[in-house]
Amino acid sequence: MGGFIIVLLCVVGAIAWGLYAGKKRRDAMTLLAEKLGLSFSSERNYRLAERYGFLDKLAQGSNRYAYNILDGDYHGHPVTVFDYHYETHSTDSKGRRQTHHHHFSFFICSLGKHLPELTIAKEGILSKIAQSLGYDDIDFESHEFSRKFVVRSKDKKFAYDFCNARMMEYLLGNPDLNIEVESDALAIGYASCLRVDDIEPCLRQLIEVRNLMPEYLFEKAR
Repeated sequence: MGGFIIVLLCVVGAIAWGLYAGKKRRDAMTLLAEKLGLSFSSERNYRLAERYGFLDKLAQGSNRYAYNILDGDYHGHPVTVFDYHYETHSTDSKGRRQTHHHHFSFFICSLGKHLPELTIAKEGILSKIAQSLGYDDIDFESHEFSRKFVVRSKDKKFAYDFCNARMMEYLLGNPDLNIEVESDALAIGYASCLRVDDIEPCLRQLIEVRNLMPEYLFEKAR
């Protein structure tokens, strides 16, 4: 009986802490929105998840929704920043179905033009395995850049234009950025929900990447 009470108290404590942490994050993001001149909504938004479902990182799992959404104009560019949730499922050794909840931060700059799909990520063991299976990435004249990043796109010309000398130099100085371009979106995703204090610096990085894109890409875009 005593053990059950301890477990119950732990569960209640975890729920209470989760509610407290969630409210604290919402309050901090409300203040950040006011500082940046953006709108803020803490509500779950399934339409936003569907709108950008073509982006690889947002197309995982089930029960996908955005929340804690910052939206508006930032330094002359339309941006949307949000926490994101999706679920995956597994079965344990006893055949019981388990649900796993995944949360991370995601940043989108709307481009106003449709561009080819492009992904840029730091080289890692999984990407090396993928290459060994025939999923080749694009190589560049900069051997250092090619060694540190995996760049994939069906449109190699667009990839070379996007990864110009200034962009490669910037990415080499910020090697943890995971970038995706598709349709009218430039996106940067993270592995987990960022601290609220880190959101503004990461938003500046998003705009810096956008500003390093050659303007002729938008003149040629359909």
